[in-house]
Amino acid sequence: MGDNHNLLAEQRRALILDEVRRRGGVRVNELTRKLNVSDMTVRRDLDALAHQGVVEKVHGGAVPVAEASTHEPGFEAKSGMEQGAKEAIARAAAGLVTAGSAIALTGGTTTYAVAHQLLDVPDLTVVTNSVRVADVFHSGQRRAGGRGPRPGAATVVLTGGVRTPSDSLVGPVADQAIRSLHFDLLFLGVHGLSVEAGLTTPNLAEAETNRQFVRSARRVVVVADHTKWGTVGLSSFASLEEVATLVTDAGIPQVLRAEISEHVAEVVVAGEPESGADG
Repeated sequence: MGDNHNLLAEQRRALILDEVRRRGGVRVNELTRKLNVSDMTVRRDLDALAHQGVVEKVHGGAVPVAEASTHEPGFEAKSGMEQGAKEAIARAAAGLVTAGSAIALTGGTTTYAVAHQLLDVPDLTVVTNSVRVADVFHSGQRRAGGRGPRPGAATVVLTGGVRTPSDSLVGPVADQAIRSLHFDLLFLGVHGLSVEAGLTTPNLAEAETNRQFVRSARRVVVVADHTKWGTVGLSSFASLEEVATLVTDAGIPQVLRAEISEHVAEVVVAGEPESGADG
């Protein structure tokens, strides 16, 4: 009995750690619902994980331990999650971009995948608060062996701001820069989304910066794989009604697609023919 209890605790803690790394933070009340265990059990699990040095406890929940190095393991860990889905979503999202347009990309591993797919679209102006996304364009533009940017290379505007664990720049400096700009298309990564809470993130400063991005965009495109559905971060920054297009993957159940379609104008299911997208 004792062994079984320990096994369950280990499994639970592995699941909690996975959630923390994937989403950049979790709340105790969320975990009690998700895992169907008591508040005290979750707190004990978080204590154990904090003792192992893999999470840091914060008021009401936990966040990943920030490494001293500039390479944040959370990003690499998240890059491996749902990789096939992210690639499919990125290809479908890139198809929405026309040459010569002004676009914006927020931070996150899915928008990072989108950036790779946009390297061949000529004459883009790209606004981003993601150090990683800016690096993709910087490296991609010089790939042809020349010393300067290749013809048609994107003009990249990287906002200032304070760096988060997921390598996004947030805070008043980022908000001020974004507020003064206008773009045709915004590709928005999210920690979670639901019909009730809309688009959410556990990071309050990031929520405010994302809010500014949404205000400055003519058209908002959310890129999110099916695992993000039903996940609710600490802070909401937009409702589903503010989203023009959702690009997701085939892992999303038909019944959920119908529900989402009531709130979002266009739902693109990557990896499926257009006719199958609305079930």
